[in-house]
Amino acid sequence: MKIQAYAAPGKGQSLVPFEFEPRPLGPHEVQVKISHCGICHTDLHMVNNDWGLSSFPLVPGHEIVGTISQVGSLVTQLKPGQRVGVGWESNSCGECDWCARGQENLCPRFAPTCVGRHGGYAEFIQLNSRFVIPVPETLASETVAPMLCGGITVFSPLKQYGMGPQHRVGVIGIGGLGHLGLQFARAFGCEVTAFSTSPDKEAEARRHGAHHFVSTRGEEPLRKHASAFDFILSTVNADLPWMDYINALRPGGTLCFVGSPPSNVSVPIFPLLVTNKRIVGSNTGSPAEMREMLQVAARHGVKAQTERFRIDQVNQALGRVARNEVRYRAVLEL
Repeated sequence: MKIQAYAAPGKGQSLVPFEFEPRPLGPHEVQVKISHCGICHTDLHMVNNDWGLSSFPLVPGHEIVGTISQVGSLVTQLKPGQRVGVGWESNSCGECDWCARGQENLCPRFAPTCVGRHGGYAEFIQLNSRFVIPVPETLASETVAPMLCGGITVFSPLKQYGMGPQHRVGVIGIGGLGHLGLQFARAFGCEVTAFSTSPDKEAEARRHGAHHFVSTRGEEPLRKHASAFDFILSTVNADLPWMDYINALRPGGTLCFVGSPPSNVSVPIFPLLVTNKRIVGSNTGSPAEMREMLQVAARHGVKAQTERFRIDQVNQALGRVARNEVRYRAVLEL
């Protein structure tokens, strides 16, 4: 049986129909029939080989929802017909300290879902069953798909740094990551503030969970919020006045990057020393965190705001994502 997919034939090229023969299903693997796949900015980086990781023809996609069609001989926790999700990770070594701690996303030998293998812009995908996450019945597939990368990227640091009802959290950027960060911070019980350079996003930011909105055009708006936040989550890929955000942290506060600014972040160390403030980064999350994230989403009504495209509209969808025209996540329906 050949699997139908869409692939980039070479670096930076438009995707075209593509078919491939699946390898034999391993004893610990499952095959998933894909119904939805989110489009992440990482897919654009992969198509353009910005990170030097891509091999062509490339089938992108790592925000996958579908149903299990086959299970390997040693798989007992998942059954055919079960609806499941797949994110950025498809395997890990299972032996290192990080895997033993349930932090497979930090495994030095973790295997991304669409690096060196065909990803989710396809009819089926096969991978290690440990990285296949059951989807709660109350969640719609099209809104779940973007959570499997974008959602876990913002959920994991909020959980890791213990954010709760006693904390004030700021989210920089109201886009594909930020609108989910607002919802999860609100679900955690935090007092939530949205920071954006787009004043017209205030109504949407509040709808997604923000108690407060700060338009950051100019310097004064940030300076009015000195020592106000326990945790600030930056979801943007832009250079900003980072020292102003560090000054907006309370003692012991954390500035966490899940977006990657184009320039290095340079700040004086002394203000960090005297106030115990931290600058950290966070990369996706573990399978256990993904299960917890979907449970929280089901309980609190967290969902991605999406635009849907047929799989044969994939190049149109990628173009809209590249131009930042999507509010807020694009999803392919297969």
